Amino acid sequence: MAKKTIIKCLILSLILFTVLVSGVFAEVKTVIKLAHLNAQQPFDIPSAAIAAVFMAEVEANSNGEIEVRLFPSGILGKEREIMIQVQNNIVQSYIASAGGMATFYPLIDVTNLPFAFSSYMVGYEVYDGDFGKEMAEDIRKKTRLKVLGFGESGGFFAFTNSERPIHSPNDMRGLKIRTMTVPLHQEIVKSLGASPTPISWAEVYTSLQTGVIDGQMNPISIINKAKFYEV
Repeated sequence: MAKKTIIKCLILSLILFTVLVSGVFAEVKTVIKLAHLNAQQPFDIPSAAIAAVFMAEVEANSNGEIEVRLFPSGILGKEREIMIQVQNNIVQSYIASAGGMATFYPLIDVTNLPFAFSSYMVGYEVYDGDFGKEMAEDIRKKTRLKVLGFGESGGFFAFTNSERPIHSPNDMRGLKIRTMTVPLHQEIVKSLGASPTPISWAEVYTSLQTGVIDGQMNPISIINKAKFYEV
């Protein structure tokens, strides 16, 4: 397929997507397995940076008595599969997307609402404040996943596609846009006149390349790292 270049990206909404590191640490004696879906490139990918800092801090502050083993690039399975492994203490910690967390804790979808946050700083204040603390405790009670912290995975979401520039919602009509299997994401895409198409992360590049989908939605840094501009 001929190389296609994204002409313009439309900012979807001002959403600060969170990542959760969760696990059951009381039972861990020596090894903590930490998984995430992205390549372990800490200077380029936020989740990889979180994993690297987590490993360094835990090992240093335990005087080497605790070893952290990283499992990046989704090598332990898809998001839902890994989170079930965390619940069962097969894997002790995981850096999850808000979308992935929504299948276990639907209330987190409130953070996926368009224009929920006006800036990064507002988002940080919300998650570091009472809202974040209360939600973390509610997640623990309802899912058995302990939230160690919230972070952002690369910025606000943007749409890209290989068909045409997007200047207004009318330009979205008829496009097949990849989404996660998150009902709210699908409703947002549908409300703009496009067709939401849930596809796993590992299949997005190939699906863009072969025309199964016309576009996708992600933070700019992730779009760039995944090289979606090639297809």
